Amino acid sequence: MELQIIQNKIYDIRGQRVMLDFDLAELYEVETRVLNQAVKRNNKRFPSDFMFQLTNKEFDNLMSQIVISSWGGTRKLPYAFTEHGVTMLASVLRSERAIDINIQIVRAFIALRQYALGYAELNQKLETFMVETNMQFSDIYQALTEMANQTEKDKKPINPIGFLAYDKE
Repeated sequence: MELQIIQNKIYDIRGQRVMLDFDLAELYEVETRVLNQAVKRNNKRFPSDFMFQLTNKEFDNLMSQIVISSWGGTRKLPYAFTEHGVTMLASVLRSERAIDINIQIVRAFIALRQYALGYAELNQKLETFMVETNMQFSDIYQALTEMANQTEKDKKPINPIGFLAYDKE
């Protein structure tokens, strides 16, 4: 499965990168209820920092961002699994498919984290460059201002060069 497909199913909710139960069920090729039943049977493995249920407001906000068919609808609010929760799913869903998909999902989370770190590093370099550039322009502006003030002080009346014409009267 392509990494980009998995990355498109990772959302930022409550300041965490998560995957939703229906997306995971699709990837694992199981029904959402089967996935959630397996999680409920092993609820001690999924503390609140591994998995949480979306609120109505969060789900409505998410639905406005992604396109999901309203044909079937959902009866319950979906569960969101953090990276650790997704990793824990591998111990709950023991099929070969689940193991393969889990490896790819972990790689997708790692790729997103590396991208974010690279972005932060690039942003820091840009900030540093802007500060240095602003300081250089400030120095240049100050030097030009001093030169302009100095030339005003140094201005002397200019004696014209050339012949003076006398009127003979």
